[in-house]
Amino acid sequence: MSRFDMKGYLGFWGQKVEDFFEEYMQPHDPHTKGLNEAMRYSLFAGGKRIRPALVYSAYGIFEGYFDKATPYAAAVEMLHTYSLIHDDLPAMDDDDFRRGKPTNHKVFGEATAILAGDGLLTKAFEVMCDRNLNPDITPEQMVEAAYKLAAATGDKGMVGGQVADMDAEKGFFDAATVDFIHTHKTSRLLAYCCELGAILGFGTEDDKRRLYEYGMRIGLAFQIVDDILDITSTTEELGKDAGSDVANGKATYPAVHGIEDSHRKAELLIEEALELLSVYGNTADPCREIAKFIIERKN
Repeated sequence: MSRFDMKGYLGFWGQKVEDFFEEYMQPHDPHTKGLNEAMRYSLFAGGKRIRPALVYSAYGIFEGYFDKATPYAAAVEMLHTYSLIHDDLPAMDDDDFRRGKPTNHKVFGEATAILAGDGLLTKAFEVMCDRNLNPDITPEQMVEAAYKLAAATGDKGMVGGQVADMDAEKGFFDAATVDFIHTHKTSRLLAYCCELGAILGFGTEDDKRRLYEYGMRIGLAFQIVDDILDITSTTEELGKDAGSDVANGKATYPAVHGIEDSHRKAELLIEEALELLSVYGNTADPCREIAKFIIERKN
């Protein structure tokens, strides 16, 4: 086990984005108070905050003024949270609990949950493109960051992966289907977080490619471990319904490859991710530790 205090590290960066949410996500009109409450409910529902931590960690390879990255790290978490709200809906995964709490639609109703997700999705791009929030971001960085986030989370990324995931529940799925689902639904956003650090830190095109590939590998490993934990952990340990993947006939790595082979695949991906970081010095250590954490985590 690593001696690196990953819980403290994730907590530190998580608090940075929560402080941003607290200031930025205040209700601005009585007519939308309920919507604001629903958006804040899921934003402040906890979670590992690994996506913001990846943004900060990758950015830290190149620059040390971390406040510059905060609006972008927060925007990524907003977009991720929107996806969780929608994933939990009865029309999709139909989950009652998320991070140990009732899911958004269980508290606020389906219609408000859908709109809360919509609000967080659009708010993410609002935050990224707000010149007052981002005085040190060049127009070129802003456009590249927004474009690549849209690409990573739309029909060519996360949304496309979710559609394939739902389609797989209707019948047969194979290893290629599982690869497509996981690389699109999970890996592409995590890869974007890593590439974003290079974009904000004025990294080279090779830096962007290298960190993107690192992110793709840890993202796929992250999802494989998630699939395994759904089988081997309890609802209390996970903070969500354990066994729901099996119950819903989800396309997962263990369903195709078994638990042992799936774990070996995750370990190989982490080895490849660490090799991609070999060109960097100590400033990349947090990225290395996150990769190790992904394979070691228990929830």
